[in-house]
Amino acid sequence: MDAATTTHPVGLVAGAVVVLVVLWEAFETIVSPRRVSRRLRLTRVFYRATWLPWRAIGRTLPEGRRREGFVSVFGPLSLLVLLVLWAMLLVAGFTLLQWGAGDGVQAATGRRGWLTDLYVSGATLFTLTPGDLLPTTAAARALIAIEAGTGLAILAMVIGYLPLLSQAFSRREVSVSLLDARAGSPPSAGELLLRHAGDARQDALARLLEQWEQWCAELLETHVSFPVLAYYRSQHANQSWVAALTAILDACALLAAASDGEPSRVALLTFAIARHAAVDLCLVFRLEPRPARADRLPASELDQLRRALREAGSGLREGPGVDARLQRLRAMYEPYMSALGTYLMMPLPAWRGHEGARDNWRGLV
Repeated sequence: MDAATTTHPVGLVAGAVVVLVVLWEAFETIVSPRRVSRRLRLTRVFYRATWLPWRAIGRTLPEGRRREGFVSVFGPLSLLVLLVLWAMLLVAGFTLLQWGAGDGVQAATGRRGWLTDLYVSGATLFTLTPGDLLPTTAAARALIAIEAGTGLAILAMVIGYLPLLSQAFSRREVSVSLLDARAGSPPSAGELLLRHAGDARQDALARLLEQWEQWCAELLETHVSFPVLAYYRSQHANQSWVAALTAILDACALLAAASDGEPSRVALLTFAIARHAAVDLCLVFRLEPRPARADRLPASELDQLRRALREAGSGLREGPGVDARLQRLRAMYEPYMSALGTYLMMPLPAWRGHEGARDNWRGLV
């Protein structure tokens, strides 16, 4: 048997493993809507290996627009790099398969070998159909047909995947932007409750929390299915989906602990789905809940917030029982939000906006 038809079982096995792993990763990342609980994943390893050094470089930059601009590039850029990585691995996998099947492709010059197999694999995956190569065996012809179909399938999935990501990102950011005038920039629970204080505004606050209940449910579904969206950042440096989710959780915790009737019921419903989103996203990124470095709401600031709410006519209850319940509710979500904020470089907001801070919509005034 000559060298041109000598098979290499190791190449066949290695190539099949590489191709199957990449195709399964693409299926789980693009097609499957369920969270993948398997610990060892190529996509997860890729994002860990790229985001951690990217984040380390970002932390060396001064806080503000420059740092935010640098880290904001990571989300869309990493997706493009991941697609290129998949393509390179598929080319390598099919090259191994062609070599393992016996170098069944001959160049116009009569040359065979792994370089010829590499060329035909790259050209076939991107559907270039080179005319200077001749498959001389049935196995080579079958592999070329399979790889051409794989390339078209990957291309079709990507064409459908990118608009889906863009739409999910836009829906998320619309609500984050609307929170600007309702809860300040960055958003805070104190500002949200103060701007909706008084009996006449309680219905508006309840409707707003119902809308955010829907937003949290969509966030849970889209970001668990497509975790890369978590790296996509808002248009303004003082806004983020992590800050918005935290502010809503803060407001719901205070309302659930200190109010009665309909406001408490709506707040608890929104709190439940928001906390669900926080916990599941920590599971997606394999993050352990971690307490914040400093208490986000010390007793002195809680007293000031209550005084301001009382003057605005909020009607929230006070007392040791309320404080204990508020503390229990905070313990249910703050460690998870702290872990997400630290990992994604999205700081958690204060419970009340800083004095003199302007909303983003006032920026050009």
